[in-house]
Amino acid sequence: MTKNLVIIPTFNERENIEKMIRKVFSLATPFQLLIVEDNSPDGTAEIVKQLQKGFPEKLHILERKGKLGLGTAYIAGFKWAIERKYDLIFEMDCDFSHNPDDLERLYEAVIKGADVAIGSRYISGINVVNWPLGRVLMSYFASMYVRLVTGMKIMDTTAGFKCYRRKVLETIEFENIKLIGYGFQIEMKFTAWKFGFRIIEVPIVFTDRKEGTSKMSGGIFNEALWGVLKMKMRSWFRKYEINN
Repeated sequence: MTKNLVIIPTFNERENIEKMIRKVFSLATPFQLLIVEDNSPDGTAEIVKQLQKGFPEKLHILERKGKLGLGTAYIAGFKWAIERKYDLIFEMDCDFSHNPDDLERLYEAVIKGADVAIGSRYISGINVVNWPLGRVLMSYFASMYVRLVTGMKIMDTTAGFKCYRRKVLETIEFENIKLIGYGFQIEMKFTAWKFGFRIIEVPIVFTDRKEGTSKMSGGIFNEALWGVLKMKMRSWFRKYEINN
């Protein structure tokens, strides 16, 4: 049986965290959870610690000193997972914009042969609920821009709902990942693609958060816009060889 870990970064997710934890643990596939908590002033960490009493073997928390960026949160979680030899490592948001039921579908995609499975909003049309039209268009054309610059065929290049085989994360040298905002999601996909790993997109429906505050901003897209060009140029000077 595979050892599965879902990594969820949190900052001010008091309204969602308990519901998310209980939902993930209710799924048929056995998942463990690592909450990477960035010192939320709303008490998110305290809720997780109380819930650990009921799930001592399955619920873990990694506390950090402050809000240090999405990319660094995931990298901290990836390192934690690799050290503990988890087979499949998932990443998702806490706000239910990613449906926890779809973890099962990402799991199946990797079990059937994918190295990376992406919960994709755009592989079968545009499957986004409750987003303003401007934000939908910004996200969709951002992915189109990334495909144009990089040559990747991935439809949802900015997606943050994914599953990796451990060997993918062991291969990627995290010190070479330079984008720490939402551009991080692009750079991780691009690096896995450059190494030749098999990437599969699984269609999902993305629903904007109902509770809590969105972390999205124009600066996030600016980082991705200019960061993608720099990422592409850096790739010209790197070798992508898997050491067996």
